[in-house]
Amino acid sequence: MIPFNKPPITGQELEYIKDVIESGHLCGDGKYTKFCHEWLEENTGTKKALLTTSCTHALEMAALLLDIQPGDEVIMPSYTFVSTANAFVLRGAKIVFVDIRPDTMNIDEKLVEAAVTEKTKVIVPVHYAGVGCEMDTIMEIAQRHNLFVVEDAAQGLMAKYKGKMLGTIGHLGTYSFHETKNFVSGEGGALLINDERFIERAEIIREKGTNRSQFFRGQVDKYTWQDIGSSYLPSELNAAYLYAQLLQIKQLHQNRLNKWNTYNNGLKSIRNIELPQIPEECKHNGHIFYIKVKDLNERTSLIKFLKENEIQSTFHYVPLHSSPAGLKYGNLINDEHTTKESNRLVRLPLYNDLNKIQEIINRLEKYCRGE
Repeated sequence: MIPFNKPPITGQELEYIKDVIESGHLCGDGKYTKFCHEWLEENTGTKKALLTTSCTHALEMAALLLDIQPGDEVIMPSYTFVSTANAFVLRGAKIVFVDIRPDTMNIDEKLVEAAVTEKTKVIVPVHYAGVGCEMDTIMEIAQRHNLFVVEDAAQGLMAKYKGKMLGTIGHLGTYSFHETKNFVSGEGGALLINDERFIERAEIIREKGTNRSQFFRGQVDKYTWQDIGSSYLPSELNAAYLYAQLLQIKQLHQNRLNKWNTYNNGLKSIRNIELPQIPEECKHNGHIFYIKVKDLNERTSLIKFLKENEIQSTFHYVPLHSSPAGLKYGNLINDEHTTKESNRLVRLPLYNDLNKIQEIINRLEKYCRGE
């Protein structure tokens, strides 16, 4: 069986993890966490980066920082992972789901402003497959209505919109380092703070609501409970694994793009399937290679065919607006494309040492010929 995903390994992970174990400092904010923070700040241009235990927790921190209150409205696409919505629902927000663009599967920026009400507080663009949303338009809308923008760039490290790293354009941004991502730490994430107003409070929220970070920097003589917060620090073991990945990120990134391009070039001539579309202003990171087929029945048939041919493929999100929690906590503005396009999408295997792409292409050709 060709698996759908295998986490990348650079070869230095065990060395760094051993170093952590021998140091006796396994908890968070050790030297490898600091190395990762420095790398992210230097290479993305964000004002402050903070590792978290997951992208889910980075989004929860964003909701806390923006002081989301019961009754506030948060605009986002329905085609996203549950964490995007959960982070704000936990604070009492109502989710306003906006339709997606069929070309990129991202939120349709042309529909966002119509969803804004006097209760709207945040817009959350989700950069699907590492392809940037139309951020200029979204930021202009936010500025006109005095709203915050939180980029869910879980899939977006190393991808850019008009030369800017995804996650660095909104007031806050989030990354994921889950094992299914391009660069991993097993479980983990990061919060990017692009607005300096939030830096000091973010450190406090991340450290259980205390000013412990200031204490360790010698800025206060003791640390105390200052604010609401939780334990959002990842283990040094996770940070050490991630740092090994960040040091080799250019090679990992290019390898991923090469495999994405091999799929794209090899499938262009096959009829009855649609390939991903990348807007001119975007540089993607090859996070997902997907194809679209006619409808849900065709997708089910194709996934079954690939499994029978020992190729693991999968669909992606079930739109949140149609889920029990989505019906309870959200409100759908429109659904011209979200359900239809999500039902057509099939994700193909893509990982660092995948060497059977041509075999997968050949099987897809066979399927489309009806063999």
